[in-house]
Amino acid sequence: MPVSRLDELDRKILEQLQADGRMSNQQLSEEIGLSPSPCLRRLRQLEGDGVIQRYVALVDPEAVGLGVTAFVRIRLDQQDDRHLALFEAAVAEFPEVMECYLMTGEADYQLRVLVSSLGEFEDFLRRKLTRIEGVGQVTTSFALRPVVYKTALPVRRAGRD
Repeated sequence: MPVSRLDELDRKILEQLQADGRMSNQQLSEEIGLSPSPCLRRLRQLEGDGVIQRYVALVDPEAVGLGVTAFVRIRLDQQDDRHLALFEAAVAEFPEVMECYLMTGEADYQLRVLVSSLGEFEDFLRRKLTRIEGVGQVTTSFALRPVVYKTALPVRRAGRD
C-alpha cells in the first residue's frame, strides 16, 4: 500500500500496534476511536497489503547473553552480481547477523552483529565472515551502549514533509 493511501486511522492503528502488538482488537478500537468491526477490517487490510509484515516479541539481548554488538563494514573484492548474491546468501544464514544493508560509500555492506563475547565475535569473523568468497576488507566497531534504539516507525510523520 503506497504511503498516500494510509489515512489518519491507519496511522493510528500502526502507532498503537507498534507500541503493543498484543493488544486486543477491542483495546485497539477504543484507542483509535473506531468500533471493533471496522477496526478489524482495517487491520486485516493493513496485514493483507503487507504494511504490517508480522508480529514479534522484542527480546533484551543482554537477558539472553548477547551483550556484544558489533557494526561490521564489508568491502568486497568485486561488486558484480555473482559476488553480491554470494555474500547476501551467506550472511542471511548467520544467526549472529541481525541486520545487513547494501551501502553506498566506502563499504559495500554494513552488518549489525550480536554475540556473547569478543571471543565469539572472533570465531564469527574467522570461521564465517572472512570465508565468504569475495570478502576483501572487514572493519569493525563495537557499541559501548545504545543511546537511541527504536522499533516503532514514525508513521504519523511519514510522507508529510
